[in-house]
Amino acid sequence: MSEHPEPAETPGRRLDLEPDTVERDLIKLVLTVVELLRQLMERQALRRVDEGDLSEDQEERIGLTLMLLDDRMTELRDRYGLRPEDLNLDLGPLGPLLPRE
Repeated sequence: MSEHPEPAETPGRRLDLEPDTVERDLIKLVLTVVELLRQLMERQALRRVDEGDLSEDQEERIGLTLMLLDDRMTELRDRYGLRPEDLNLDLGPLGPLLPRE
């Protein structure tokens, strides 16, 4: 008999492979990445607006695009029962993945 239990026998190390859970967790991961990119794009757009790098038309299009993306993110979070804070992964000593707005 082995001194160390097999990984499958160790409590807390089993994967929950329920189809609903796997789908929700995958959506959560994808939405987290999309939210991170959305926030980065928003900061870049604000920086460019502040520097005067964009025409009024470009500012309008970027603003509309970011608003539509935010709306779609809200719809997807609602569909899967996720809150905005659910998308902010805890990286332990590094802190949260997404800056708090």
